Amino acid sequence: VPVPEDAPVGTVVALLSVSDRDAGANGRVRCAVRPSAPFGLVATFAGSYSLVLREALDRERVSEYEVEVRAEDGGSPPLRASRGLRVPVSDVNDN
Repeated sequence: VPVPEDAPVGTVVALLSVSDRDAGANGRVRCAVRPSAPFGLVATFAGSYSLVLREALDRERVSEYEVEVRAEDGGSPPLRASRGLRVPVSDVNDN
């Protein structure tokens, strides 16, 4: 779903869920988003995250973002996974 370019900072763009079947430290998962600007991840509860706006958007500058969410567990060696998200920015009349 497109995000309007005038969406306020803190707007939830997507809800994400991650899980690991291991127990203890091996089952703890850390997530990061790349590129971090203009998005960030907020942990909502165990295994759930919200992808939120951290900066204002400008469709005239960037009309679509390719965002990668990376997850890594606490095992040794750690297991990693990633998923790409396309975030289109919808135009709002600036005049």
